[in-house]
Amino acid sequence: MISEPSRHCAVELQALPSRIGQVRRIISAQLRYWHLDPLIDQAALGVTELLTNVHRHAQPDKSCTVEIELLLDRLTVSVHDHDPRLPTLCDADSSATSGRGMALIAAVSESWGVRPSSDAGKVVWFTLPAPSFATALHPLPVYGSMTDGPFASGPGIHLEPAAVETRARSAVVG
Repeated sequence: MISEPSRHCAVELQALPSRIGQVRRIISAQLRYWHLDPLIDQAALGVTELLTNVHRHAQPDKSCTVEIELLLDRLTVSVHDHDPRLPTLCDADSSATSGRGMALIAAVSESWGVRPSSDAGKVVWFTLPAPSFATALHPLPVYGSMTDGPFASGPGIHLEPAAVETRARSAVVG
């Protein structure tokens, strides 16, 4: 199930290896939709680590809910599972093949934490600073020449400086 009221998205799933890639794609698509492309890599890495922890460690089952929420200038990514045991930040040996998940979360996020949930499970979350709306929206390229015509800036029409800079110029003098 995917819910999407405004700036919130939730995905319920079984944390199985085959589903983790699907959730990464869903999260990436949602962040693109919100024009938060710069956060995709960090959010995808973080959600992969949290879902891998659910897959490897959660008991009694692997069901969980992934949520992303954008509030003001902060994106929060959280995973809720039914296991009350808290994750630990390990100091993994350099030759270890696992044990670095929470350290990766700490490294790529602004903040992270764990809170118990009302159903005896827990919620593990991390935050990423979101770029402002103006910097998150990249101007679309304009192809061909453009006249002032109906696109001119006039009363009631405001062109952002970035949009003005992307205008194509005609090679025709006149």
